[in-house]
Amino acid sequence: MAGFESATHITRAGHRLDMIAATQHDRFVEDDYRRLVDAGIRSVRDTVRWHLIEGSPGTYDFSSLDPMLRAAQNEGVQVAWDLCHYGWPDGLDLFAPEFVDRFARFCRATARHIGTWSDDVPIYTPINEISFFAWAAGEVGWFYPYGKGRGGEVKRQLVRACIAAIDEIRAVDRRARILTVEPIIHVVPPKDHPEFEAEATAYSNSQFEAWDMLSGALCPELGGKPEYLDVIGVNFYHDNQWEQPGGKKIAWHVHPRDARWVPFHKLIKRTYERYRRPIFVAETSHVGVGRAEWLREMTDEVVLAIENGVPVEAVCLYPIIDRFEWENPRHWHNSGLWDYHIEADGTFTRVLNEEYAAELRRSQQRLPAPTLSAPQAAAARQSGV
Repeated sequence: MAGFESATHITRAGHRLDMIAATQHDRFVEDDYRRLVDAGIRSVRDTVRWHLIEGSPGTYDFSSLDPMLRAAQNEGVQVAWDLCHYGWPDGLDLFAPEFVDRFARFCRATARHIGTWSDDVPIYTPINEISFFAWAAGEVGWFYPYGKGRGGEVKRQLVRACIAAIDEIRAVDRRARILTVEPIIHVVPPKDHPEFEAEATAYSNSQFEAWDMLSGALCPELGGKPEYLDVIGVNFYHDNQWEQPGGKKIAWHVHPRDARWVPFHKLIKRTYERYRRPIFVAETSHVGVGRAEWLREMTDEVVLAIENGVPVEAVCLYPIIDRFEWENPRHWHNSGLWDYHIEADGTFTRVLNEEYAAELRRSQQRLPAPTLSAPQAAAARQSGV
């Protein structure tokens, strides 16, 4: 799979992010999807931009989404749609009951609209990374609305909104598949400080709270039920393992590697065995010259996971085209399969990173081939893929 960076929250400077527009994916979506097909990728994660669609309460304009739907249809690409990627319409309070109601109605309207474009089974991620979202926006004040000490409150609110959204989506189409995407982490005490073992373990276990709330295993008053957990998506990057307290990262790139680093295949197996749901890698990548090495190791890890009984459905390279730092548009990560050459007129020409592409081809040969839907299979036959 491929994922397009899609954050839409408000920066500290008070500007609305729209990473789909900032990377010109909205302008070149059909070309972007076609490049993916040429690279052997026919399934993507992309985003429905709520702030553009619901300009005023209860009024929906899908003109920003339709070109993406058309491109997916034309190129035979399956899209898993994020419905809230950290952003929401202006004037809406995350902490108010109205947030849940507005989001649920928006999701119903979106599911109905997407259903007019295709008979394929629709796929949705109602809210991207509930746990990270709650920590960043409610606990440590990292991004909008810059709350502090309210992470638990935000997490419960987002779970309520996710449940309400799933109900509304399924009211439109019972076939819809629901992805719940969270980072998987490993947290340890600082070296020579075993007194922090319990704190570190509790932090590690917090990664499961959103899934447990959705299933009703935790905080059942929120309305969670087992059926709200459909497909589990796990996000994993080089900085998903650290010390607590202090936050010092367990370095992935330093060899010999710290013995406290836990290989990915063990982390995903732990998550799969906890929930026994279909599972996939919803985000992974690295930056700069480390891109190919990271993909090579992740491929090794996914192969090990499958050999150890974890039915990994997919691996999503995220972001598939480069992105800049949210708070610093001048700092690009060099993390995509495509980087950019900025033309004189401001156009971002996609430039393939050859080393990363070569490693991707090797990875595709090592992993099981995907099963295409009927429309995808027809498109593949037509294009000779």
